[in-house]
Amino acid sequence: MNKIEGGCLCGEVRYSGEAEPMMVVVCHCTDCQKHSGGACSINVLLPRDVLQFEGQLNTYIGKGDSGHDVNRKFCGNCGSAIYNLPALMQDIFVLKAGTLDDVSWLEPTVEIYCDSAQEWAKIAEGVESFPGMMPG
Repeated sequence: MNKIEGGCLCGEVRYSGEAEPMMVVVCHCTDCQKHSGGACSINVLLPRDVLQFEGQLNTYIGKGDSGHDVNRKFCGNCGSAIYNLPALMQDIFVLKAGTLDDVSWLEPTVEIYCDSAQEWAKIAEGVESFPGMMPG
């Protein structure tokens, strides 16, 4: 069981819990590029309700490719993206890896939306890649 701790840039939002990540996903979709301000978003998929939060989170509700809502949670003070709750994945919590205190254990297992990837953004060899969302 991994101890998962982290928070936002300003420190107003903190989280902690214990869980085994389901997978680490690199997403190259244009929404994640805009949301992260970078070439991609690195996401740790966890079961919902494993983390406890301190501090005020704001919500931006966007739409996924499916047309269903994606609740994007972020710090209302510094704007750091903390996690997403996709409506289509009721049991999954999508934690933004850049908010973790310790990233030494992170190892991407899947890359999605590779058709939208920046030409220069390369991830480790051997990672399973998909042009869009993963099937199933």
